[in-house]
Amino acid sequence: MSVGKMLGIFFLSAFLLIQLIPYERSNPKSDPSLEIKAPPNVQVIFKRSCYDCHSNETRWPWYSAIAPAKWFVARDVQVGRRWLNFSEWERYDEKKKAKLKEMIFIAVGLAMPLGTYVKAHPEAALSKEERDAIREWTGLSVEEIMNRPKRHLY
Repeated sequence: MSVGKMLGIFFLSAFLLIQLIPYERSNPKSDPSLEIKAPPNVQVIFKRSCYDCHSNETRWPWYSAIAPAKWFVARDVQVGRRWLNFSEWERYDEKKKAKLKEMIFIAVGLAMPLGTYVKAHPEAALSKEERDAIREWTGLSVEEIMNRPKRHLY
């Protein structure tokens, strides 16, 4: 048997074996009364562009069942829900909601939705008008954000 054939069998076997590694891919049940209450135009944007990572209503794509992609997708959803879960919004106190709105204001201008997510889901891309609608919903302005004391993440 040639080295190339042996390597092919090895990698195919390894690929098949890693499929057996379990991972969490679920949508926890949630009370609809706890879901965020945003204006309809903003709610539509959130559902289209944010809910897959930031709610209990994740639409799991086909590749989320195949390792190693399943590990990255499941981790992104787990981390996204931990930071912000629109399905649990009403559980947050007013201080936490204010902080999350500030983070949302900043994130829609810089990093959200993630570029890798938008490549796989082009419909999730936000237009300038949609970003502006979300920012308006937060009740904050660029000046307010810029004049706040700088915080470090470390």
